[in-house]
Amino acid sequence: MRFHIALTLQALWTGVCQAAMQHYPAAWGHYDVCKSQIYTDEGLTWDYMACQPEATDMTQYLKVTLDPPNITCGDPPETYCALENPYMCNNECDASTDELAHPPELMFDIEGRNPTTFWQSTSWKKYPKALLVNLTLSWNKTIELTDDIVLTFESGRPEQMVLEKSLDYGRTWQPYQFYATDCLDAFTMEPKTVQDLTQHTLLDIICTEDYSRGYVWKNDKTVRFEIKDRFALFAGPRLHNMASLYGQLDTTKNLRDFFTITDLRIRLLRPATGATMVDENNLSRYFYAISDIKVQGRCKCNLHAISCVYDKDKLSCECEHNTTGPDCGRCKRNYQGRAWSAGSYLPIPKGTANICIPNNIGPVTRVCDNELLRCQNGGVCVNNVRCNCPATYSGLLCEKPRCNSELGGCRGPDSGQAPLKPPSALRLLLLLVLGSVLLREAAMP
Repeated sequence: MRFHIALTLQALWTGVCQAAMQHYPAAWGHYDVCKSQIYTDEGLTWDYMACQPEATDMTQYLKVTLDPPNITCGDPPETYCALENPYMCNNECDASTDELAHPPELMFDIEGRNPTTFWQSTSWKKYPKALLVNLTLSWNKTIELTDDIVLTFESGRPEQMVLEKSLDYGRTWQPYQFYATDCLDAFTMEPKTVQDLTQHTLLDIICTEDYSRGYVWKNDKTVRFEIKDRFALFAGPRLHNMASLYGQLDTTKNLRDFFTITDLRIRLLRPATGATMVDENNLSRYFYAISDIKVQGRCKCNLHAISCVYDKDKLSCECEHNTTGPDCGRCKRNYQGRAWSAGSYLPIPKGTANICIPNNIGPVTRVCDNELLRCQNGGVCVNNVRCNCPATYSGLLCEKPRCNSELGGCRGPDSGQAPLKPPSALRLLLLLVLGSVLLREAAMP
């Protein structure tokens, strides 16, 4: 009797734990190992895993280009007035004097210096002609963004600007976000914030008025492109459910591409004026000045490398899994026994390496077995060559729910997948009450 009760309690506890784990999924690892040696019936062999480089400050690897090229102040020397005080005109810019020069590289130096270092443009001396500046940041490498892009302006945030991205090394550009004091007037767009976005509208391009106030207050100097707030739409407000986010990135190409870039372009369209009208008698008040740019990310290596090297002004993945190329985007010579494929974050926690295999192995290559490479989610291994997957799953090992190909994931009633639901309070309460009753019975003589 007591043995039966103990088994019942164990089953109850397992049910409670599973319910709680369903509500609070474990966070995924950092994928910082590509392979490890394990013992099998065939002896010592390699166990391959998906892997990626750690995130880092990507501004140390970029090249910056300005258009027009002569837009930086100091040639000829120029005197500037303060935005908040048009009669305080004691700021000088002189490219021939180190202490008074403001070249582009000062956008990426160490913050916190005294006096502050920053890049500065020429003033708006050709008003009413627009003061237009394009700042292009190029990596000559595909990178994946992992944190907010942050621009710190030294003298008033622009009243109008656009952040753009390129995925093809600057050949074509797409807008990332519009910024303005009046979105309707500047871009004929209704103002929105990232908090207005949902899983299904994450890829929408918005115009925000949150970062365009022109006055120079201590906390009003930054302009952001909010990466983490977008991650939170899948991973939760504190990014505690990275499994959900990585699962979406793994299965939804448009979402993955949204956070992937080769170049960024900052289009400055109208400087801060601090008022509704431009003071034409003090045009030296109006200019752009940037003291810092932060871009956090990692080299895109298609989950085939844990490190990225910078050599001869160029970033390159140190590829594993018999892959090669700047992004590990193809199989090495003599390792083309099957078509190249990017690694997968799924299944938890190691992902799927999708290694390139030697040419001479041919069609008998072992894709699945009943030990290390099991077909998942009810899939059946056919001749060790492929997994025959149920209708609602796909992938090399049936690890991908088919409904994940839709932005927003497996939440719809027609997805074929049970939606992830937290355990109800009533269900947990009943389980705990039943457990308490059984414990009392077990304690009776």
